[in-house]
Amino acid sequence: MRRDIEDLIAHATGSRPLDSSPMSGGSVGEVMRVGLENGQTVVAKIGGAGSGLALEGYMLRYLGEHSRLPVPAVLHAEERLLLMSHVEADGGLTAAAQADAADLLADLHAITEKSFGFGKDTLIGGLDQPNPRTTSWLAFFRDQRLLYMGREALRAGRLPGRLMGRLETLAGRLPRWLDDGSPPSLVHGDMWTGNVLCKGGRIAAFIDPAVYYADAEIELAFSTLFGTFGEAFFDRYREHRPLQPGFFEVRRDLYNLYPLLVHVRLFGGSYVGSVERTLRQFGC
Repeated sequence: MRRDIEDLIAHATGSRPLDSSPMSGGSVGEVMRVGLENGQTVVAKIGGAGSGLALEGYMLRYLGEHSRLPVPAVLHAEERLLLMSHVEADGGLTAAAQADAADLLADLHAITEKSFGFGKDTLIGGLDQPNPRTTSWLAFFRDQRLLYMGREALRAGRLPGRLMGRLETLAGRLPRWLDDGSPPSLVHGDMWTGNVLCKGGRIAAFIDPAVYYADAEIELAFSTLFGTFGEAFFDRYREHRPLQPGFFEVRRDLYNLYPLLVHVRLFGGSYVGSVERTLRQFGC
């Protein structure tokens, strides 16, 4: 570990690093488990200019201050270093853990704002995520999620132009399936299995957020894309917040176009085919 990072950790914690070991999950730089001389263990994400680590720290602090969602405590946040408390995890998303997640996310989604978006742009998977305040969910999802990420994937050479044209067609038809009836709910924004830490059959913490205020259904949809949550989650979630008709049949796949486009922008490959199948499903 670099000396300047060791010095930052010592300044933030009052104790110098004693040992460190790599952890998985670093999309913008190294992630290290760091043991300190005082016996404490912390997690250090190490980056550089443009890493987005300062913004990640801001989002974690926002969730910690504005919700009851369990997240790591942020000890230091700047582009060179994000330093967080270490959260012990020991298992996967059992039925009991999924029910606990449902309680926590229903509580998070009950936190509302007057408009969709956020006070600043955020990040998802290291990519910019624009969040201009917008009173129409349909307009926000169309312009700041589908069309924005589609154009980013096109610009990166990973989304074929023919699919971008079909995505624009779908965007023009969104009123067939979406409306502006739901309130702007606070969402974690990147709800896949790797961002959910479990211990003892309960949720220990949610990590790597991509926060903004949205129709909460977009979070629920994302949670199914890679099999994060299933029946145990949705049975409990419905006890707090009933799901509107058509979510599983129609809107889930529509909303999952956004994370699929994120993956196209990042990786291309088979995700392009997934986007094309969804466009075909909606007649575009």
